[in-house]
Amino acid sequence: MTAVLASIDAVVDPSHPIVATSTDAPLSIQCAEYAQHVVDGATAVDVRSQRKRQTDGVLTGALAIDPTDVLARLTPGDPESLRGATPDARWLLVSDDGHEAEWLAWHLQARGVTGAVFVVGGFRALRRAQVTGRFSDQELAAISAH
Repeated sequence: MTAVLASIDAVVDPSHPIVATSTDAPLSIQCAEYAQHVVDGATAVDVRSQRKRQTDGVLTGALAIDPTDVLARLTPGDPESLRGATPDARWLLVSDDGHEAEWLAWHLQARGVTGAVFVVGGFRALRRAQVTGRFSDQELAAISAH
């Protein structure tokens, strides 16, 4: 099985897609696994819009990245990528219901970011399971300093 891979340096020509072989990397996790993945070092990424975060609440400890910027920010080597966007980075993508995060995780994996997974059911499932996120020790120190 192959997946379409968009080269960072080249313009994508749909008639001549670049392909990458698929991996055995999982594409998703269940919301019950979320907390353990965060404890084990995965970075949560809230890909909901700012309006949805204001309306429904934030996912504590998660990076908030607009869904239109996720691929550029989390793909290693992209001029707009985050410093932590390395080939071995582990990202937990969370959208409102999981669908948008699934699409983004698939595209990140096709770009070689095999540690990108989405949370099945998204923020709604996490909320139903009463998983609200987690502050890192560094974040707690910054909050208590103010």
